[in-house]
Amino acid sequence: MAFSNPPLFIAFAIVGLARRTYTFSYPPSTWLLSRHSQRYSNSFEVDLSVDEGTSSPESAQSRAFVVALTREKGKNDKLRDALLSSERIEKLIISSETSIQIHEIPCIEHADGPDTAILASTLSSNQFDYLVVTSPEAANLFASAWVEAGRPKLGVLAAVGKATGESLKENGLDVGFVPSKATAETLVQELPLSDAAKIERRATTVLYPASAKAPGTLQNGLEGRGFSVTRLNTYDTVPASWTTDQLSLAESATVACFASPSAVKAWLKNTAAINKPRAIAACIGETSASACRKEEWEESAIFYPDKPGIDSWVLAVADALESISSS
Repeated sequence: MAFSNPPLFIAFAIVGLARRTYTFSYPPSTWLLSRHSQRYSNSFEVDLSVDEGTSSPESAQSRAFVVALTREKGKNDKLRDALLSSERIEKLIISSETSIQIHEIPCIEHADGPDTAILASTLSSNQFDYLVVTSPEAANLFASAWVEAGRPKLGVLAAVGKATGESLKENGLDVGFVPSKATAETLVQELPLSDAAKIERRATTVLYPASAKAPGTLQNGLEGRGFSVTRLNTYDTVPASWTTDQLSLAESATVACFASPSAVKAWLKNTAAINKPRAIAACIGETSASACRKEEWEESAIFYPDKPGIDSWVLAVADALESISSS
């Protein structure tokens, strides 16, 4: 929700079978889901109380699970909203007489990559059969460069992931190919050779605007199939610096939600001095889960869906929370 003149405080209530009271200040960074309404500054609370007399606010708050959202600042809204509306999480709160605090603790920030400046000129002076975009950040950078280049005619845009495709479409670009699973490995297997390239008896050409930290999976895989890939490292991900308050919140985290290997590494770097068991990892997909394994997370503490996406990510968070509740 965007405001030209942000209000200091907003409150509204929706009354139904289970009363929910939402209270938050701008900008929100912490949200609490509990069976009883409680108020905190800089917080967003959900009252799921059906019977006010079954539990005290103190008892609900005393057994709080803490969920950390680790995408870059401002990119956690979709997951937050989906968690707040999750029926499974609502049922968990009610059945276990607990509360769930949701904190935004960004682990990464984006910066220009070494090839940012040449992306626009590359688009204006070259024609590619495919342009492969693998993240919303890459999509936004690509769209800006395309406009800067004068909106030249493009080959087929291939998008890895629903959010990436939506970002391209929001910028006026049509997506022509989406792999059945939002991973580089699946795209490598499924991206078809260009018909024009076959007729002209040449290699299918691909422009790949990538993160400087992205592994060579996509590029090497396509080249192994005979594609000619031009990779431009158009952006980089760097660890976000945490405040003392954010470090304290991370120390209390029960579940950490990861959307990239960079976020996993940044979380470990920023929490290295914390002397307590790691938070359970709820990953958006297999790539982030593999990064957790490489960093020696216990397999029983890693939850992720088969197909990446916000809805399936919420299910992974719910699985993680239920595993704690039942232990």
